Amino acid sequence: MFWWQDEVAQGVRVAFTDRGAGNLALHTGDDPEAVRSRRAALERSIGVAGGALVFLDQVHGTDVLDADRQDRPGVPTADAAVTAEGVPLAVMVADCVPVVLVGEGPQGPVTGVAHAGRRGLLDGVLERAVEQLRGRGARGLSAWLGPSICGSCYEVPAAMREEAAARIPAVAATTSWGTPALDLRGGARERLSALGVGVVEPTGAAGSSCTLENEHLSSHRRDPGSGRIVGLVWGAGPRRRDAA
Repeated sequence: MFWWQDEVAQGVRVAFTDRGAGNLALHTGDDPEAVRSRRAALERSIGVAGGALVFLDQVHGTDVLDADRQDRPGVPTADAAVTAEGVPLAVMVADCVPVVLVGEGPQGPVTGVAHAGRRGLLDGVLERAVEQLRGRGARGLSAWLGPSICGSCYEVPAAMREEAAARIPAVAATTSWGTPALDLRGGARERLSALGVGVVEPTGAAGSSCTLENEHLSSHRRDPGSGRIVGLVWGAGPRRRDAA
């Protein structure tokens, strides 16, 4: 079920699923009840209450959800989320980079997730997420980068590589067969490092972190029907702002 998981701070766990957990997205044409059943099984496996895990309606944008809002929509449209109250968070991917962020706030851990695809990465989704976390008082931020398509596999038109590299030079790459490519992971690593965020790149039990190369992971490019894997952060709460 898990490509990798670990306790990354006192009481806080980060994990990335593999295809053993099944497709966890409702927007891929899968049976909605089957997806909800898998999500419930995932929640049981990580020990959170049913329905507590926040999934996003991801649109390759830069909006950041305040997961602590009492009036939070049931399925919020956003590509990142933050919490200072221990809300369990999920981010779905199938080639884009799932980023999980953890820092220490005034009353305990402050955590977040971000969906860093090409468009969101270039438009600043990571900057927005880090800004929101630091606005909650987060110090000592670290980011865990989960499985994504690698720069040796993510072929794009030359003009797209040039446009992307003009904004984030570290994304420029070449495929293993010699054509223009993008290295989303390299771009995310560069942006986070420039923001003063420590970057961790786990090595999963299911092998390579390239989603296209590793059939244990979901890749839209390799197989659009493979669904979505997720990055997760949980175990820091729940807490309230007025908690002692």
